[in-house]
Amino acid sequence: MIITWLYYLLVAYVVVLMVWNLIRSRKWQEEVLYVVVLLPFVLRLLRLK
Repeated sequence: MIITWLYYLLVAYVVVLMVWNLIRSRKWQEEVLYVVVLLPFVLRLLRLK
């Protein structure tokens, strides 16, 4: 149980970092890349596969 919570905390931390980089990004190509990479992490946080 505790490992599951640690896993979700780690995923949430990675999502926050990626969103921060997405906001700071200036190139649209990088923004698209961040969204594509971010999607599986957000789905994992929502407990969807």
